[in-house]
Amino acid sequence: MQHHEFEPPEALQDTIKCFWYNKREFGPTESGFEVIPDGYAEIIFHFGSGCSVVYDGLLQPLPSPFMIGLLNQPMHFSTKNRFEILAIRCFPWTVFDLLGLPSGKGEVHIFEHPIAKLQSVLKDLVHSGKIDEAVEQIKQFLLNARSQIAVDSMLFKAGIAMREANGAIPVSEVATAAHATVRTLERNFKQSSGYTVKDVAGLMRFEQVRNHLWLNPESNIASLAHELGYTDQSHLSREFKRYSGTTPAAFARKAKKGKQLVSNNFVAFVQA
Repeated sequence: MQHHEFEPPEALQDTIKCFWYNKREFGPTESGFEVIPDGYAEIIFHFGSGCSVVYDGLLQPLPSPFMIGLLNQPMHFSTKNRFEILAIRCFPWTVFDLLGLPSGKGEVHIFEHPIAKLQSVLKDLVHSGKIDEAVEQIKQFLLNARSQIAVDSMLFKAGIAMREANGAIPVSEVATAAHATVRTLERNFKQSSGYTVKDVAGLMRFEQVRNHLWLNPESNIASLAHELGYTDQSHLSREFKRYSGTTPAAFARKAKKGKQLVSNNFVAFVQA
């Protein structure tokens, strides 16, 4: 399995967290993998034998690209043979404006957009192993798109405050950082992302716990709860199970067993 992350150019850093590439061999039969929620939206280009999402026990094929919006619970996907991904990890309060798409709470977004025309060019580059060139193609497309839209400074400032606090910040403080009233901030935030400030902040905080336990499975959960601004350990455990479907302790045991970036029954889009 290969995984690489690429920094966005400065002009895109208010919109995009990073670009990433992942290659993995699944074998000749359909294999499932799980994606656990975090605080980002992902635009996914995929190459190989195709990719399907599991809905009500049935596999539904997905086009390339598709978007994974903010998730409130794990989602299950399936593929086989060699599977390669080029993805754009986006801040959820900017991605829909960047692409000129309506926001919404859908978990998987299948959309029509000029960015889809990159698929054939990217496929040739990925198959030739020219991953840096493929990422550069995506960067240039998004730089051009970014130059044609105005940034909502309120959302940009709100996003900075939330990221700096890792989601552990009251909505009133986010509004203060954004120089807006709570009501105005919430209205603009939901219009841009489909979610409230509290929704996204909760996912951002969960993501910190998830990443910490994956990298440091021996961590004391009570101490982690205090460090990340939860009321207590039981509060952290409830929130963690809400988003992941498992307890922090069970997640840590799985991390301790695996200690690899991706395992057959674990999150595929985990980040460092």
